[in-house]
Amino acid sequence: MNNNSLKFIFFGSSEFSVIILEELLGQNYRPLTIVTTPDKPSGRKKILTATPVKILALKENIPILQPEKLDEDFLKTLDPRSAGLALAGTRSEAVGNDENEIDIFIVASYGKIIPKNILTLPRLGCLNIHPSLLPKYRGASPIQTALLNGDKETGVTIMLMDEKLDHGPILSSLACPIAETENFLELHNRLAIMGAELLIKILPDFLTNKIKMTEQNHAAATFSKIINKTDGEISWQKPAREIHNQWRAFHLWPGIFGELIIKNKKIKINFTVINLTKNINKNILPGEYEIINKKLYVASGDKYLLEIIKLQPAGKKEMTAAEFINGYLKI
Repeated sequence: MNNNSLKFIFFGSSEFSVIILEELLGQNYRPLTIVTTPDKPSGRKKILTATPVKILALKENIPILQPEKLDEDFLKTLDPRSAGLALAGTRSEAVGNDENEIDIFIVASYGKIIPKNILTLPRLGCLNIHPSLLPKYRGASPIQTALLNGDKETGVTIMLMDEKLDHGPILSSLACPIAETENFLELHNRLAIMGAELLIKILPDFLTNKIKMTEQNHAAATFSKIINKTDGEISWQKPAREIHNQWRAFHLWPGIFGELIIKNKKIKINFTVINLTKNINKNILPGEYEIINKKLYVASGDKYLLEIIKLQPAGKKEMTAAEFINGYLKI
């Protein structure tokens, strides 16, 4: 089977999905259609916004499905055996000469739990690209959790999906180190490319039944949670490395934020760039700031100083530490 003849449907929504899909398209793997989550209100004006994957699909002229629910009605729409050529815009040859069967689904950061009756629709099952070394960090935020925990290693896993969360057998996995200064965006992009390359590498063997899958050690499974806005709140009582890891994990969303006492007033601040330093000051309390050589530092619970590079006081634009010092800390 060559790349052009593979009949697959791609499920994805986020920027992680976009990177995977771009790599697949670059190797002439073109999905019959793309399933992504519905447009959602975004920003202060609540403008209805498409997912990043939908934007790419429109650019590439690939048919799109955006079901609110993955129910029986959606199954009928998705299954060409029961709905003819119901996939909007599908080429007549897309379902092939082989009795209208879809070969596989490829899933990457879709955003919804896919039920069993949909997972079993394609003849070879449903493959998922997951950005951790399963069974570690199943769930919604494996990249953020690895960074938050200060892990030195992570990776990607290609698995055959079942009805349980990140539970199915493993086709292949690939480990990689995490740099101490690496943040979510950097690691996210690197893992997405790794995942796509690994998928493309193993697909020919999977399609010809040459891969021996490995059952996960379910007793060793750990889970990552759905991230909330409150997860970004800083406790200056924590050690400096934990605060820095919090910034590494959450700098894009939900951001990290806390308070500084400036001239006896508490100012709410979003901290957009924070560096970990080895400076220490035994006479400073957690959450107190210090200016050293025109640089802004805040003390942590273990007395180490975190350098603040960029920040955004409530109601103001983002500014550099130097701009903040000149505007807020001048005596």
